[in-house]
Amino acid sequence: MSALFVLGGARSGKSRHAQTRIEAQPGRLAFIATAQAFDAEMAERIARHRADRGPRWETLEAPFDLPDAITRAACSADAVLIDCLTLWLSNLILTERDVAAMTGDLCAALQACPAPVALVANEVGMGIVPENALARRFRDEAGRLNQAIAALADEVVLVAAGLPLTLKSPA
Repeated sequence: MSALFVLGGARSGKSRHAQTRIEAQPGRLAFIATAQAFDAEMAERIARHRADRGPRWETLEAPFDLPDAITRAACSADAVLIDCLTLWLSNLILTERDVAAMTGDLCAALQACPAPVALVANEVGMGIVPENALARRFRDEAGRLNQAIAALADEVVLVAAGLPLTLKSPA
């Protein structure tokens, strides 16, 4: 496993950074998308991102079964980009799935993946304590998920204002 984990806030440049890094890899590329289009604006956003990636990318939709998508992508691609873990977590929480078990499955799939993988997630723990229980649970689960992925990753980068800051370098 070779994994890059890119964290940042909304519109920080984290996805662009991860995509640029993966596009530097030779061969076929897979993009695993976790977003769901619940409204017209999101559907348009998804279509725009897909078009921006271009023909070199194969897109797999995985709003829930991310571990399986990683396994499938590794069979057909030379490098994989997952964007984003935060939306995947939201999908799991809102459908009352076992986040801890799914995080374990995700970590196992990443460790077994022969292709380089970049994962993107929001850093949500730098703000105020949310006022409601669901938001607090989401923030806590996101923190735990991010810690689990950062522990596995070879490299961890925090992006702010389009500028990458390396938090963990490959050994």
